[in-house]
Parts: sequence; structure tokens; C-alpha cells
Amino acid sequence: MFGGGGMNPRKMKQMMKQMGIDVEELDAERVVIETADGDDLVFDGAQVTKMDAQGQETYQIVGSPDAVADAGGSASAVEGESGAAAIEDGDSDDAGIPDEDVALVAERAGVPQSTAREALEDADGDLAAAIAELE
Repeated sequence: MFGGGGMNPRKMKQMMKQMGIDVEELDAERVVIETADGDDLVFDGAQVTKMDAQGQETYQIVGSPDAVADAGGSASAVEGESGAAAIEDGDSDDAGIPDEDVALVAERAGVPQSTAREALEDADGDLAAAIAELE
């Protein structure tokens, strides 16, 4: 917008003020974004900036989500650049299938949890294969 790759931050702030844009750094400890699909993004220690331009407030979050919480409230950690999620918590039965996986397959396929557990055991814990088998 300004072409200020090497512009002094103080000068940039002064120019924005002249244009009627107020910028404020917020001391946010945690930011949660609730999405429509239920996979909420949780940012711990992100840098949050509030800009007010002619009465229109805009918030900018700089950082990576530390966790993705699903609608059930459980959270999974997000690994660095790969983006692959690893579920840290979860109870499992004797077969080693986590209860969260059983609940997910049951919900997606519209079947009872006992049927979902059997499908997961047959698919060696593969969620996608179990759901495909039941649909």
C-alpha cells in the first residue's frame, strides 16, 4: 500500500495517523476463532493489532494456531510446518481405538458407536476407511 519495505516504523505510524488510521497493539494472551465446521483455532501468545480507520475496526492476528479444538471440546496440537495434527488426549478401549475416533465415525456415518467401533477395528483404526465402509 505504501511501498515502504525499508520505511521507518515511526514514520509509517505518523503517515497512518495523518490518514486517520489509529493502530493499537493489544496485549492478548489467547485468541480463539470459532468456525462453522466446529474446528476452532486457538492462538496462544499471538500478536494482535487493532486498526481503526474511519470508524471501521479491523483486527490482525499474527501467529500460528497452537491447537485446533473440535466441537466436542477436545483439542489437538498442531505441528509446525507440516500442518499435521496429533491428538494428545483421549480414552481408548482394550483394542486401542480412541473413543474420540469412535464418536467421530459414528457421527459421520450416522451409526451407533458399537457399529463404528467394529468398523474401526476392521479398518485397523483408519477413520476414512471405516466411514467409507459404513456409508
